[in-house]
Amino acid sequence: MTEAPPTLEINPPLINSSNPWATTLEDLRALYAHPSTGAVTTRTSLIKGFGHDPAKHCYVFFDPATHSSSLNPDPIHAGLTQNASLNSLGYSPLTLEQYLGFIKTISDEQTTPSSKGFIVSVTGTPEEVADSYKLIASAKLAVNFPLVMEVNLSCPNIPNKPPPAYSRDALVQYLEKLQDTINTHHELPRIPFGLKTPPYTHLTEYQKLIGALESSAESSAGGVSPVSFLTSTNTLGSCLVISDIPGTFALPGYGIGGMAGAPLHPLALGNVATLRRMLDEDERSGKLGHIRIIGIGGVLDVIGYRRMRSVGAAIVGVGTGLGLKGVGIFGEIETALEGQW
Repeated sequence: MTEAPPTLEINPPLINSSNPWATTLEDLRALYAHPSTGAVTTRTSLIKGFGHDPAKHCYVFFDPATHSSSLNPDPIHAGLTQNASLNSLGYSPLTLEQYLGFIKTISDEQTTPSSKGFIVSVTGTPEEVADSYKLIASAKLAVNFPLVMEVNLSCPNIPNKPPPAYSRDALVQYLEKLQDTINTHHELPRIPFGLKTPPYTHLTEYQKLIGALESSAESSAGGVSPVSFLTSTNTLGSCLVISDIPGTFALPGYGIGGMAGAPLHPLALGNVATLRRMLDEDERSGKLGHIRIIGIGGVLDVIGYRRMRSVGAAIVGVGTGLGLKGVGIFGEIETALEGQW
């Protein structure tokens, strides 16, 4: 039987989301060094890496009112009105092993143990995700801070591979494989893991997720799901931005990508609020009530942060805002909060 899941503890409850501005060692160093981040999330990686093609895998910032856009821009000069992003990136070209190496390097650079750690975002088949858990749990033995695994089951940019988080059966497969791995590898430290979900737009999608989580609780110790958190939400797929040049798109090819930033914010708030309510419903609270939510989607300032917290996000993530403003956005939010978390 799987032991009760560890609680996700991040303070201050402000982090970066998994995104292109968390790709390199230099990116992760800067995020970790900033005093206003409570943890650092890596860009989503695969054990064997992802075939990144710069001609196809791009991002743009754009103005949601005029569609004025900048392809792979210098983030700081994207313009104040370009507060939305569209990307066709997929996953990181770097492997999970490379990210664990970056994390070990950053750990070695610290002079004392710290409660500030890393959320390692991964994806793959159920078997690959289970192997990723073993690799991350093993890596925990060699670093001086917490490690957490986020399972990204929601990327909209992978051809012929619909996000597994829209399917109850697929979610159950992932959770069962992770439970089996935890049960059979007692020699490894137990690390928190969670699921990154896509934007849900109708009740049946939420019900599939909740059903899978309840199923995982039925086979766990004390009838409690082993999932420690949900990251809500990923980008909204099937979006298109028309270029300023007539007849062309802002992104290469057919121009379709995942949208984030200001236009996603209302949908992300709705997802966080709905998930928090469903997790806390009386008949489920004993099984799922412990699951925390990392709220992500269109948080560009302290007002967005406060909105996310008000609808049930225990932790708030910043993606497009990081691309637009750099790591200074975390200090802006913390200063505006005047130390009241």
